[in-house]
Amino acid sequence: QVRLVESGGGSVQAGGSLRLACAGSRYSHSMGWFRQPPGKEREGVAGIDDYGRTVYADFVNGRFTISKDNAKNTLYLQMNNLKPEDTAIYYCAAADPLYQFNPRLSEGDYKYWGQGTQVTVSS
Repeated sequence: QVRLVESGGGSVQAGGSLRLACAGSRYSHSMGWFRQPPGKEREGVAGIDDYGRTVYADFVNGRFTISKDNAKNTLYLQMNNLKPEDTAIYYCAAADPLYQFNPRLSEGDYKYWGQGTQVTVSS
């Protein structure tokens, strides 16, 4: 069992920045960030593996950076140049600690999920 707790969400104006954090109760090799915009389905944002390899959704376009502090079992998402369309609930996800895989953005690859943190970007 892996418990994930996100923090760092909030409200910012367009062009602003936020840093999300996700503290895990256990180490997980592969982790990711997902988001669910209002009225839409959840979508992958970024993923990272043990080796620091990363994958990003096309809409990130260089604005977000995912990172992982293995010693602290903590995942981060630095978000810069935020846009109103980035408004969503952001979720942290972790793979089963028994497995590791290359960075992925598919929900089905992740077993554990945080409760989500709201990010609101105003124009």
